[in-house]
Amino acid sequence: MSDLEDVDKRFNELTAQIDRNEQRKMNKAAAQEWARLPRVRRRRNRRIAAFAVVAVVAGAGLFVAYRPEVVSMIPGVVSERFSNMGMDALRLGQVPEETAPVDVRPPKLSPFEGSPAKNYADGAKGLVMPAARATGGLSRKDVATALQRTRDMLKASHLDRKTLMGGKPTALTKLLHPEQRVWFLKNLDRRSPKKNAWDSRYWVTSLAPKTAELATDVIKVKGRTKYSGFREDGRSGVRIRVNYLFVYAIHRPGRPEPTQRIIAHNLGEIHAYRENGELVIWLADWNADGVAGARCDINDAFTHPFYDDSVPDKEALKATGAPVDPYDLDDNVRDEKCSLTTGT
Repeated sequence: MSDLEDVDKRFNELTAQIDRNEQRKMNKAAAQEWARLPRVRRRRNRRIAAFAVVAVVAGAGLFVAYRPEVVSMIPGVVSERFSNMGMDALRLGQVPEETAPVDVRPPKLSPFEGSPAKNYADGAKGLVMPAARATGGLSRKDVATALQRTRDMLKASHLDRKTLMGGKPTALTKLLHPEQRVWFLKNLDRRSPKKNAWDSRYWVTSLAPKTAELATDVIKVKGRTKYSGFREDGRSGVRIRVNYLFVYAIHRPGRPEPTQRIIAHNLGEIHAYRENGELVIWLADWNADGVAGARCDINDAFTHPFYDDSVPDKEALKATGAPVDPYDLDDNVRDEKCSLTTGT
């Protein structure tokens, strides 16, 4: 009798010890699985289903019943049969790949799933400037410089992490014209604004400290930049208009779930012109359309997220008019202090 025949014989004797009721259950389960699987996959899957409690040594076509009281009786047989094939590593505790537990946890969805922002560009990739051309008395090089500065200002206002998390908006400050920089710093974070005074932090998106954490490093961006020539007050140059949405996924500090979205809409205008031989780039209007998903009843220039479990917003309760779509670049409502939205 050959070694293989001897192994087969001893295997059959051992498997006969399995309770007949257990065998019937296994066969019934295997038959049900066999019946509903596609024909092209039946052979392989039937093996898995029919031998749910069996360890498979696929290379040799041998099946070893995975029952402690059975397997403990035949380690010598298995070792002897496969010692020349490098199979001495076979152990009871080793589970073949095909029978290993499968991680069936659903993949984690993007916090932008279910919103238009899912298809927006990631970060600065969404800040695409138009091609530069000589316009308004400025050279192509001057226009290109103004467009690049515009892009940098958008990044500094809405993508700079220090600014976004409530820190000093140093990134934008450095990009401002020296005269405008003085005004910006003088009016930054005013505790008690004087009459007709304005907090310059409104020019950036800054989450109020300790109110939120970013759910992801990705910030979604969509928008456009246009420019044209202008002439006014004895100056001529280029007027650059920006219209961008910045979508942030956030959650409460230390509480990763649930997440929500904040949408900042920057409608802005920049003037570029030559004065005394210098190229001046001046912010005429910036970040003018507000933020969706934030409270209206806190009187400072920070963005205070409104969560599902937040206390009611007193100003929002007073809001009138039809809700606006915060993802609509052309839905620019400025006639109310607080507007309702269709959602974020």
